[in-house]
Amino acid sequence: MKAVVVSLLLCLYQLTAMAQIKPADLVGAWQFIAPSGTRTVLTFTDNYVMHTAYEPDRFISTSGGTWQLAGNNLIEIVEFNAADSTRVGSVDRMGVSLTNKKLTVATRSGKMIFDRIDQFDQFNSPEQLAGLWRITSRANDAGQLIPMQRGPRKTLKLLTGTRFQWVAINPQTKQFSGTGGGTYTLKDGKYTETIEFFSRDNSRVGKSLTFGAEVGPTEWHHTGQSSAGGPVNEIWTRETGN
Repeated sequence: MKAVVVSLLLCLYQLTAMAQIKPADLVGAWQFIAPSGTRTVLTFTDNYVMHTAYEPDRFISTSGGTWQLAGNNLIEIVEFNAADSTRVGSVDRMGVSLTNKKLTVATRSGKMIFDRIDQFDQFNSPEQLAGLWRITSRANDAGQLIPMQRGPRKTLKLLTGTRFQWVAINPQTKQFSGTGGGTYTLKDGKYTETIEFFSRDNSRVGKSLTFGAEVGPTEWHHTGQSSAGGPVNEIWTRETGN
């Protein structure tokens, strides 16, 4: 009888945990690895999500947009989709549940179970970069930082505690221009990216790039050399809404 009671309490606890899923529970990075080796990574900030599928030697696809929870449904307004631009502007509804650090996502094509690959407590560093950023200034040939006019065309960079992904998109025209991502570290004013996927040039996968980083509450000054060898001198501004 005692074993039955314990079993019932455990089931009730699991159901309660699933029912109480909150937006903060999703923030961070999650991955699903298919038997074929294809890796799908979900990265969440509190207002934006990116989904990316890739293999060690091949970028497959990416999509993303703004999101919110409605009960146990994740509602996403699609801002970009590399595989199908007709999806831009549409609303995707996905069932989600969370148990034991595993996120189950139910889509039209079936269920996927994701494992968490970074922890929420990694976001609480003094120089935190976790969040959604948008490039707002870039240096000209003379080295002078020139503000960029805000419009529908934009380059975003989403960072969790350990992962980054940038996308160049135009939701108004449904244009997707490129993406890249992987892991990063930030230490002593040095920001280092290790590339795991790059839609424009797979030969750069595996390379690490180190940049100077001056990170404030709302602005990030990013300096160094790009993967192509050109100078980088940019200001990124934290996005609080889209």
